Amino acid sequence: MRSLIAGFLICGWAIALHAQDWAKPRLENSPRHLEWAKVNHGDRSVDCFVAFPESKNKTTVVIVIHEIFGLSDWVRSMTDELAEQGYIAIAPDLLTGMGPGGIGSKELGNDKARGVIGSLKPDQITADLNACVEYARKLDACNGKVVVCGFCWGGSQTFRFANNTRHKVDAFFPFYGGGPTTVDGVANAKGPIYGFFAGNDARVNSTLDKASELYKAKNLTFEYVTYEEGGHGFMRAGEDPTPAKDDKRKAAQEGNKKARAEAWKRWLELLKKV
Repeated sequence: MRSLIAGFLICGWAIALHAQDWAKPRLENSPRHLEWAKVNHGDRSVDCFVAFPESKNKTTVVIVIHEIFGLSDWVRSMTDELAEQGYIAIAPDLLTGMGPGGIGSKELGNDKARGVIGSLKPDQITADLNACVEYARKLDACNGKVVVCGFCWGGSQTFRFANNTRHKVDAFFPFYGGGPTTVDGVANAKGPIYGFFAGNDARVNSTLDKASELYKAKNLTFEYVTYEEGGHGFMRAGEDPTPAKDDKRKAAQEGNKKARAEAWKRWLELLKKV
């Protein structure tokens, strides 16, 4: 786990964020029902942000695994964006209880969250996510289908959860997270898995050939697209309206916007097929 965190930090985080104030207006002005819920398992209670669509029909639930920055404003805005498209979205704060006052991501903030996230126990992460799947299926507005997605650190956790979940999950959608590179990493894997990766992200992409080989040996669906002009974190960076300060950053910003638009279109098409 710590080597995974180190890898994210070593990459330099040219698009790292310290504040996501630009993501707040969507939440503040959303016409949809947004709420906090507690998902309990054993002696642990996980804070979750839940967004409901304006729909008369039951719908699929999307569980959203946050980035290395914890349950940020951007991740919460992503749940609302999914709800806008007609899906229930649940984003668990996997850092619940990890703040200095026993709270979680909100208390830690983005920078401190990435320093703490490496101390999470893998079994606890799995248990939290399993509890969320169980909670999702019991929602009256759920149509019985649950999918899991994750971004960055959450993308890697999506791969990992596909190998560790005790529940049926209808699809997994990892975004620019490292895939499994060992037989143990796919020993109990479930699918289908549809990945979204950035062309300018060799560190993460170096895992994809091996992951493809391992999933193929298991006869599991693993289909992914690499968005050549995108950089790591393009789903967030691609909607950040902050003006670029130089031509290089402007080019990266445009590449991320293009990658995000293409990935979003593909993702919605895949979700409709679940």
